[in-house]
Amino acid sequence: MPSDHDHPASGLDLGYARVSTTRQSLERQLAALTAAGIPAGRIYADKKTGTTTDRGGLSELLAYARRGDTVVVHTLDRLGRNLREVLNLVHDLAGRGIGVRSLADPLPISTADEGMARIAFLLLALFAEMERTFTAERAAHARAVAEAAGRHIGRPVAHPEEKIEYARLLKGQGGSLGQIAAKTGIPKTSLHRYLASEAEPAGQR
Repeated sequence: MPSDHDHPASGLDLGYARVSTTRQSLERQLAALTAAGIPAGRIYADKKTGTTTDRGGLSELLAYARRGDTVVVHTLDRLGRNLREVLNLVHDLAGRGIGVRSLADPLPISTADEGMARIAFLLLALFAEMERTFTAERAAHARAVAEAAGRHIGRPVAHPEEKIEYARLLKGQGGSLGQIAAKTGIPKTSLHRYLASEAEPAGQR
């Protein structure tokens, strides 16, 4: 990586790539940064290995970056693990006179530009966080519905409908649960559930 003493006076584009799991690949991000004209020597990267969460690449980039430079990422979420981290970093960089530019977001922007670009960044970050929140809420709602259904409806029917109908017929003929279980192969515990709504034969009342 370049050192402080060889940083030119004019602004540089500095690439940054990050993946958060060992199964993900940096190749797509690196290819996009290279295609944007950033040489390999000015691209910094972080890839999680095992339980390590340190971001040494980002630390090196921040130490090297100077006023007038622009940090270029594939998408804005590469800069942090949540909205707060991204906004805090962008705020800190802005205070140092360093911009941030994304390449593949729905609305690629650069905070080095004035006016609408900065507003667009804030809106995009907000929408991204809202979508994550809504996704989590939808997943939680789906789990709650499934759990409620499990409590009130019980487990799905595990036996063919024709066997259940046969069991109901045998019960209507006065058969005991033991006899019905032997003839249908349905356990007594399941028969209690299947036949719960059936009226008992008159002779057994």
